[in-house]
Amino acid sequence: MKKTSYFIIFLFISTWLNAQSDLLITPYRVIFEGGKKMEEVSVANTGNDTARYAINFVQYRMTEEGKLEQIKEPEAGQYFADRYVRVFPRTISLGPNEAQIVRLQVKAPSDLLAAEYRSHLYFRSIVDEEAPGTETTSDTLLGIKLTPVYGITIPVIMRVGELDLQTGIEQVELIFDPAPVLKFNITRQGSKSAFGDIEVNYVDAGGKSTKVGSVKGVAVYTPLSHRRFIIPLDTTSLIDFRQGQLTISYTTAGSKKKEIMAEYTYKPE
Repeated sequence: MKKTSYFIIFLFISTWLNAQSDLLITPYRVIFEGGKKMEEVSVANTGNDTARYAINFVQYRMTEEGKLEQIKEPEAGQYFADRYVRVFPRTISLGPNEAQIVRLQVKAPSDLLAAEYRSHLYFRSIVDEEAPGTETTSDTLLGIKLTPVYGITIPVIMRVGELDLQTGIEQVELIFDPAPVLKFNITRQGSKSAFGDIEVNYVDAGGKSTKVGSVKGVAVYTPLSHRRFIIPLDTTSLIDFRQGQLTISYTTAGSKKKEIMAEYTYKPE
């Protein structure tokens, strides 16, 4: 008898997605706010073979290190969106270089608690099992076939009522181990998740600024109060980081005009 084992690879995104399964999804985040009831997600197969996908919701909590851990029940201060968002269709089949629109519609009661609701839309590839009668058999050998089941998730966020957000940068530390790295926390308070880009600039004694580090698409999800970061600093410019100062900026993402949500200036002692 030949048995088939399956494993799942989750690929989380902060920019346009192009997974090993040749699945491209845009946008990479869906937010319902300001009375918006409908949204569309484009799903494209960029590979050379026909592929099928099942679409479902999964739930995650974010750790202080930014990892997403699957959960069944929400943490204190966390609310799931899946019961209020309809998705159609729930399965799709895409030929090579073919795309399809998946529609999301909010169906929420008018008296819903003012809060941010979040679930993650999971696009899972459907793997066909071998047809009966085609299995490889052996009296002495047990065959194991590992079939990768690829998946991509995108956050779906529904905001109800007047919500607030305050972000900050704390516990900044410059470490040489032996190359320079910058450790700090992005803090979040309020009823909304934070999304943005991090940029680190070195400013010398003459006021010249040089970008020495960056991270795109940084989220701090509710109810997490802070997220830890360790960013290696660029040493190609032969900068002496023991001199001058470092400016850490957390700015809005996805817009032409970036707004600073939090900023911190670090001066080596």
